[in-house]
Amino acid sequence: MRQMLLTALFALAASSLPAQTQPHLELCAPGQPNTANKTCIVDGDTLWLSGENIRLEGFDTPEPQSQICGGEREVELAGQASARLMELMNANAWTIERSGTDQYGRTLATIAIDGREVGEWLVEERLARWWPDGDEWWCG
Repeated sequence: MRQMLLTALFALAASSLPAQTQPHLELCAPGQPNTANKTCIVDGDTLWLSGENIRLEGFDTPEPQSQICGGEREVELAGQASARLMELMNANAWTIERSGTDQYGRTLATIAIDGREVGEWLVEERLARWWPDGDEWWCG
């Protein structure tokens, strides 16, 4: 009886706890210094969360600064990809799964909304390509 009462009280307390709040994301300001609490979107596949530099795995988006191959078109698509990632993350509850680090020291991770990785949306909406095997179609 006592165990049932404790279980019921724990369930009631857990159900009344506030939902975990997720940070509101904005685009990183160019040249913004790295700080312990930096939280922002760098581009469509890279972000900062509480000072942690995260590279999202499995997909690649156009580059907003370097214009590697697509010139103005690439920069425009990069802005659209960044805005869409920000929209998806700010409008939905999401989970993050970390899997290691890359050669630049960034945390490798996937972010999912209702079990669907954000990269799937970006690829489907032609704002990204699958990595490493997808064609950089924005270069053409």
